[in-house]
Amino acid sequence: MAALLTTRILLFCFLALLAGAADAQLSPAFYDSSCPNLESIVRSAMTQAVNREQRMAASILRLFFHDCFGCDGSILLDDTSSFTGEKNAGPNANSARGFEVIDAIKANVEAACRATVSCADILALSARDGVVLLGGPTWTVQLGRRDARTASQSAANSNLPGPGSNLRQLVSAFSAKGLSARDMTALSGAHTIGQARCATFRSRINGDANVNASFAALRRRSCPSSGGDGSLAPLDVQTPAAFDNQYYQNLLVQQGLLHSDQELFNGGSQDALVRLYSSDAAVFNRDFAAAMVRMGNIGPLTGSRGEIRVNCRRLN
Repeated sequence: MAALLTTRILLFCFLALLAGAADAQLSPAFYDSSCPNLESIVRSAMTQAVNREQRMAASILRLFFHDCFGCDGSILLDDTSSFTGEKNAGPNANSARGFEVIDAIKANVEAACRATVSCADILALSARDGVVLLGGPTWTVQLGRRDARTASQSAANSNLPGPGSNLRQLVSAFSAKGLSARDMTALSGAHTIGQARCATFRSRINGDANVNASFAALRRRSCPSSGGDGSLAPLDVQTPAAFDNQYYQNLLVQQGLLHSDQELFNGGSQDALVRLYSSDAAVFNRDFAAAMVRMGNIGPLTGSRGEIRVNCRRLN
Protein backbone atom coordinates (compact mmCIF):
# COMPACT_ATOMS: atom_id res chain seq x y z
CA MET A 1 0.00 0.00 0.00
CA ALA A 2 2.86 2.35 0.93
CA ALA A 3 4.59 1.52 -2.36
CA LEU A 4 1.41 2.32 -4.30
CA LEU A 5 1.02 5.62 -2.45
CA THR A 6 4.64 6.54 -3.19
CA THR A 7 4.15 5.75 -6.87
CA ARG A 8 1.06 7.95 -7.02
CA ILE A 9 2.89 10.83 -5.34
CA LEU A 10 5.79 10.54 -7.79
CA LEU A 11 3.37 10.44 -10.72
CA PHE A 12 1.54 13.52 -9.39
CA CYS A 13 4.85 15.39 -9.03
CA PHE A 14 5.90 14.40 -12.55
CA LEU A 15 2.61 15.63 -14.02
CA ALA A 16 2.90 18.86 -12.04
CA LEU A 17 6.36 19.43 -13.47
CA LEU A 18 5.04 18.88 -16.98
CA ALA A 19 2.21 21.35 -16.38
CA GLY A 20 4.70 23.87 -15.04
CA ALA A 21 6.87 23.47 -18.13
CA ALA A 22 3.90 23.97 -20.43
CA ASP A 23 3.01 27.20 -18.61
CA ALA A 24 6.59 28.44 -18.23
CA GLN A 25 6.99 32.17 -17.91
CA LEU A 26 9.07 34.33 -20.19
CA SER A 27 12.38 35.57 -18.83
CA PRO A 28 15.13 37.87 -20.14
CA ALA A 29 17.64 35.24 -18.99
CA PHE A 30 16.04 32.38 -20.93
CA TYR A 31 19.00 31.88 -23.31
CA ASP A 32 21.81 32.90 -20.96
CA SER A 33 23.23 29.39 -20.95
CA SER A 34 21.97 27.92 -24.22
CA CYS A 35 22.77 30.90 -26.49
CA PRO A 36 24.72 33.53 -24.51
CA ASN A 37 25.61 35.70 -27.52
CA LEU A 38 22.06 35.88 -28.86
CA GLU A 39 21.42 39.57 -28.24
CA SER A 40 24.72 40.71 -29.75
CA ILE A 41 24.12 38.53 -32.83
CA VAL A 42 20.68 40.07 -33.37
CA ARG A 43 21.88 43.61 -32.68
CA SER A 44 24.76 43.31 -35.16
CA ALA A 45 22.50 42.03 -37.94
CA MET A 46 19.85 44.67 -37.28
CA THR A 47 22.50 47.38 -37.32
CA GLN A 48 23.59 46.24 -40.77
CA ALA A 49 20.00 46.05 -42.03
CA VAL A 50 19.08 49.53 -40.78
CA ASN A 51 22.31 51.01 -42.09
CA ARG A 52 21.34 49.67 -45.51
CA GLU A 53 17.78 50.99 -45.25
CA GLN A 54 16.52 53.06 -42.32
CA ARG A 55 12.93 52.13 -43.12
CA MET A 56 13.69 48.53 -42.17
CA ALA A 57 13.49 49.38 -38.46
CA ALA A 58 9.85 50.37 -38.94
CA SER A 59 9.15 47.32 -41.10
CA ILE A 60 10.48 44.91 -38.47
CA LEU A 61 8.60 46.74 -35.72
CA ARG A 62 5.40 46.40 -37.75
CA LEU A 63 6.02 42.67 -38.22
CA PHE A 64 6.30 42.32 -34.47
CA PHE A 65 3.06 44.27 -33.95
CA HIS A 66 1.20 42.13 -36.46
CA ASP A 67 2.63 38.92 -35.01
CA CYS A 68 1.96 39.99 -31.45
CA PHE A 69 -1.72 39.87 -31.46
CA GLY A 70 -0.36 36.28 -30.80
CA CYS A 71 3.44 36.65 -30.44
CA ASP A 72 4.22 33.23 -31.88
CA GLY A 73 6.09 33.80 -35.14
CA SER A 74 3.06 32.78 -37.19
CA ILE A 75 3.31 35.83 -39.46
CA LEU A 76 6.66 34.54 -40.74
CA LEU A 77 5.24 31.34 -42.25
CA ASP A 78 4.99 31.13 -46.04
CA ASP A 79 1.88 29.81 -47.76
CA THR A 80 2.18 26.39 -49.35
CA SER A 81 -0.13 24.22 -51.42
CA SER A 82 -1.52 22.74 -48.21
CA PHE A 83 -1.09 25.63 -45.78
CA THR A 84 -2.50 29.16 -45.71
CA GLY A 85 -0.59 31.55 -43.49
CA GLU A 86 -1.03 35.20 -42.55
CA LYS A 87 1.17 36.96 -45.09
CA ASN A 88 -1.73 37.51 -47.48
CA ALA A 89 -4.23 38.64 -44.87
CA GLY A 90 -5.61 42.11 -45.54
CA PRO A 91 -3.38 43.95 -43.04
CA ASN A 92 -0.25 42.20 -44.37
CA ALA A 93 -0.67 41.68 -48.10
CA ASN A 94 1.59 43.91 -50.19
CA SER A 95 2.76 45.75 -47.07
CA ALA A 96 4.37 43.43 -44.52
CA ARG A 97 8.09 43.33 -45.25
CA GLY A 98 11.44 42.56 -43.69
CA PHE A 99 11.10 38.78 -43.82
CA GLU A 100 14.51 38.42 -45.46
CA VAL A 101 16.10 40.34 -42.57
CA ILE A 102 14.62 37.92 -40.06
CA ASP A 103 15.81 35.04 -42.26
CA ALA A 104 19.36 36.41 -42.19
CA ILE A 105 19.33 36.94 -38.44
CA LYS A 106 17.92 33.45 -37.91
CA ALA A 107 20.73 31.98 -40.03
CA ASN A 108 23.32 33.77 -37.91
CA VAL A 109 21.67 32.58 -34.71
CA GLU A 110 21.42 29.00 -36.01
CA ALA A 111 25.14 29.03 -36.79
CA ALA A 112 25.85 29.87 -33.16
CA CYS A 113 23.06 27.96 -31.40
CA ARG A 114 21.44 25.23 -33.45
CA ALA A 115 17.67 24.74 -33.00
CA THR A 116 17.65 26.73 -29.77
CA VAL A 117 16.14 30.18 -30.34
CA SER A 118 12.63 30.69 -31.67
CA CYS A 119 11.81 32.93 -34.59
CA ALA A 120 9.26 34.66 -32.34
CA ASP A 121 12.02 35.67 -29.91
CA ILE A 122 14.29 36.80 -32.74
CA LEU A 123 11.49 39.03 -34.03
CA ALA A 124 10.94 40.49 -30.55
CA LEU A 125 14.64 41.33 -30.14
CA SER A 126 14.91 42.72 -33.67
CA ALA A 127 11.95 45.06 -33.13
CA ARG A 128 13.52 46.47 -29.96
CA ASP A 129 16.91 46.95 -31.60
CA GLY A 130 15.39 48.71 -34.62
CA VAL A 131 13.70 51.25 -32.35
CA VAL A 132 16.95 51.88 -30.47
CA LEU A 133 18.91 52.32 -33.69
CA LEU A 134 16.60 55.19 -34.70
CA GLY A 135 16.99 56.94 -31.36
CA GLY A 136 14.08 55.42 -29.48
CA PRO A 137 13.91 53.87 -26.01
CA THR A 138 15.20 50.46 -25.05
CA TRP A 139 13.53 47.83 -22.89
CA THR A 140 14.26 44.39 -21.51
CA VAL A 141 12.87 41.80 -23.91
CA GLN A 142 11.26 38.83 -22.21
CA LEU A 143 12.31 35.59 -23.92
CA GLY A 144 11.28 31.97 -24.09
CA ARG A 145 8.55 32.06 -26.74
CA ARG A 146 8.17 29.09 -29.03
CA ASP A 147 7.02 29.15 -32.64
CA ALA A 148 3.51 28.32 -33.75
CA ARG A 149 2.83 25.29 -35.89
CA THR A 150 -0.31 26.95 -37.23
CA ALA A 151 -1.42 30.33 -38.53
CA SER A 152 -4.79 31.95 -39.09
CA GLN A 153 -5.42 34.33 -41.96
CA SER A 154 -8.97 34.91 -40.71
CA ALA A 155 -7.70 35.86 -37.24
CA ALA A 156 -5.20 38.28 -38.76
CA ASN A 157 -8.02 39.83 -40.77
CA SER A 158 -10.34 40.20 -37.79
CA ASN A 159 -7.96 40.99 -34.90
CA LEU A 160 -5.76 43.71 -36.34
CA PRO A 161 -7.28 47.22 -36.38
CA GLY A 162 -7.18 48.85 -39.81
CA PRO A 163 -6.17 52.35 -40.91
CA GLY A 164 -9.81 53.40 -41.11
CA SER A 165 -10.61 52.40 -37.52
CA ASN A 166 -12.31 54.87 -35.22
CA LEU A 167 -11.28 55.41 -31.61
CA ARG A 168 -13.87 53.02 -30.20
CA GLN A 169 -12.67 50.26 -32.51
CA LEU A 170 -9.03 50.90 -31.64
CA VAL A 171 -9.68 50.79 -27.91
CA SER A 172 -11.78 47.64 -28.31
CA ALA A 173 -9.18 45.80 -30.43
CA PHE A 174 -6.42 46.46 -27.93
CA SER A 175 -8.65 45.75 -24.94
CA ALA A 176 -9.47 42.34 -26.40
CA LYS A 177 -5.77 41.52 -26.07
CA GLY A 178 -5.47 42.84 -22.54
CA LEU A 179 -3.99 46.22 -23.48
CA SER A 180 -5.32 49.50 -22.11
CA ALA A 181 -6.30 52.61 -24.02
CA ARG A 182 -3.08 54.20 -22.75
CA ASP A 183 -1.10 51.24 -24.13
CA MET A 184 -2.88 51.67 -27.46
CA THR A 185 -2.06 55.38 -27.67
CA ALA A 186 1.57 54.80 -26.68
CA LEU A 187 2.01 51.94 -29.15
CA SER A 188 0.47 54.06 -31.91
CA GLY A 189 3.55 56.24 -31.49
CA ALA A 190 5.38 53.61 -33.52
CA HIS A 191 4.01 55.61 -36.46
CA THR A 192 6.70 58.16 -35.78
CA ILE A 193 8.77 56.04 -38.18
CA GLY A 194 7.97 54.19 -41.37
CA GLN A 195 5.76 54.75 -44.37
CA ALA A 196 2.23 53.95 -45.47
CA ARG A 197 0.75 53.05 -48.83
CA CYS A 198 -1.52 55.48 -50.63
CA ALA A 199 -4.39 52.98 -50.46
CA THR A 200 -4.38 53.26 -46.65
CA PHE A 201 -4.72 57.06 -46.46
CA ARG A 202 -6.43 58.10 -49.74
CA SER A 203 -9.85 58.37 -48.14
CA ARG A 204 -8.48 60.52 -45.32
CA ILE A 205 -6.78 63.14 -47.50
CA ASN A 206 -9.82 63.34 -49.74
CA GLY A 207 -12.70 63.00 -47.33
CA ASP A 208 -11.86 63.66 -43.67
CA ALA A 209 -12.86 67.02 -42.24
CA ASN A 210 -10.16 67.01 -39.55
CA VAL A 211 -7.15 67.06 -41.87
CA ASN A 212 -4.80 70.02 -42.37
CA ALA A 213 -5.49 71.38 -45.86
CA SER A 214 -1.85 71.98 -46.79
CA PHE A 215 -0.89 68.56 -45.51
CA ALA A 216 -3.66 66.89 -47.53
CA ALA A 217 -2.61 68.79 -50.66
CA LEU A 218 1.00 67.64 -50.18
CA ARG A 219 -0.05 64.03 -49.86
CA ARG A 220 -2.35 64.19 -52.89
CA ARG A 221 0.65 64.98 -55.10
CA SER A 222 1.77 61.36 -54.84
CA CYS A 223 -1.56 59.78 -53.95
CA PRO A 224 -4.18 60.59 -56.60
CA SER A 225 -7.87 59.96 -56.17
CA SER A 226 -7.49 56.75 -58.16
CA GLY A 227 -4.48 54.58 -58.97
CA GLY A 228 -1.09 54.66 -57.32
CA ASP A 229 -2.17 52.46 -54.44
CA GLY A 230 1.41 51.49 -53.67
CA SER A 231 2.83 55.02 -53.56
CA LEU A 232 4.44 55.62 -50.18
CA ALA A 233 4.33 58.55 -47.77
CA PRO A 234 6.01 58.95 -44.38
CA LEU A 235 3.75 58.43 -41.40
CA ASP A 236 5.60 61.31 -39.73
CA VAL A 237 6.22 64.03 -42.30
CA GLN A 238 8.58 65.99 -40.02
CA THR A 239 11.15 63.43 -38.78
CA PRO A 240 10.35 60.20 -40.64
CA ALA A 241 13.57 58.38 -39.74
CA ALA A 242 13.80 59.38 -36.07
CA PHE A 243 11.97 57.58 -33.28
CA ASP A 244 10.69 60.59 -31.34
CA ASN A 245 7.43 62.16 -30.16
CA GLN A 246 6.86 64.21 -33.33
CA TYR A 247 3.97 61.89 -34.27
CA TYR A 248 1.89 63.33 -31.45
CA GLN A 249 2.84 66.90 -32.33
CA ASN A 250 1.56 66.17 -35.84
CA LEU A 251 -1.78 65.05 -34.45
CA LEU A 252 -2.21 68.37 -32.65
CA VAL A 253 -2.17 70.16 -36.02
CA GLN A 254 -4.28 67.54 -37.83
CA GLN A 255 -1.38 66.00 -39.72
CA GLY A 256 -2.01 62.38 -38.81
CA LEU A 257 -1.57 60.43 -42.04
CA LEU A 258 -4.07 57.66 -41.31
CA HIS A 259 -7.64 58.14 -40.20
CA SER A 260 -6.86 55.89 -37.22
CA ASP A 261 -3.94 58.15 -36.26
CA GLN A 262 -6.00 61.30 -36.09
CA GLU A 263 -8.71 59.51 -34.12
CA LEU A 264 -6.36 59.68 -31.13
CA PHE A 265 -6.75 63.47 -31.13
CA ASN A 266 -10.24 64.28 -32.26
CA GLY A 267 -12.17 65.45 -29.22
CA GLY A 268 -12.11 62.04 -27.57
CA SER A 269 -10.76 60.23 -24.54
CA GLN A 270 -7.12 60.20 -25.65
CA ASP A 271 -6.71 63.92 -26.38
CA ALA A 272 -5.08 64.71 -23.03
CA LEU A 273 -2.62 61.84 -23.37
CA VAL A 274 -1.68 62.91 -26.90
CA ARG A 275 -0.98 66.40 -25.56
CA LEU A 276 1.17 64.93 -22.80
CA TYR A 277 3.19 62.75 -25.17
CA SER A 278 3.62 65.66 -27.60
CA SER A 279 5.22 67.79 -24.91
CA ASP A 280 7.10 65.17 -22.87
CA ALA A 281 9.19 62.71 -24.88
CA ALA A 282 10.43 61.00 -21.72
CA VAL A 283 6.91 60.02 -20.68
CA PHE A 284 6.16 58.73 -24.18
CA ASN A 285 9.38 56.70 -24.27
CA ARG A 286 8.64 55.20 -20.85
CA ASP A 287 5.07 54.29 -21.75
CA PHE A 288 6.01 52.95 -25.17
CA ALA A 289 8.70 50.66 -23.72
CA ALA A 290 6.35 49.36 -21.02
CA ALA A 291 3.56 48.76 -23.54
CA MET A 292 5.95 46.88 -25.84
CA VAL A 293 6.77 44.48 -22.99
CA ARG A 294 3.07 43.98 -22.28
CA MET A 295 2.30 43.40 -25.94
CA GLY A 296 5.14 40.89 -26.15
CA ASN A 297 3.43 38.91 -23.40
CA ILE A 298 0.22 38.37 -25.38
CA GLY A 299 -0.40 34.65 -25.68
CA PRO A 300 3.14 33.33 -26.18
CA LEU A 301 3.68 29.61 -26.65
CA THR A 302 5.99 28.30 -23.94
CA GLY A 303 7.12 25.04 -22.43
CA SER A 304 6.32 22.12 -24.71
CA ARG A 305 3.87 23.98 -26.92
CA GLY A 306 4.84 24.88 -30.48
CA GLU A 307 8.36 24.29 -31.74
CA ILE A 308 11.70 25.97 -32.39
CA ARG A 309 11.66 26.46 -36.15
CA VAL A 310 14.99 26.02 -37.93
CA ASN A 311 13.63 27.97 -40.90
CA CYS A 312 11.25 30.78 -39.93
CA ARG A 313 9.27 30.39 -43.17
CA ARG A 314 8.21 26.80 -42.70
CA LEU A 315 7.42 24.20 -40.08
CA ASN A 316 10.13 21.74 -39.10
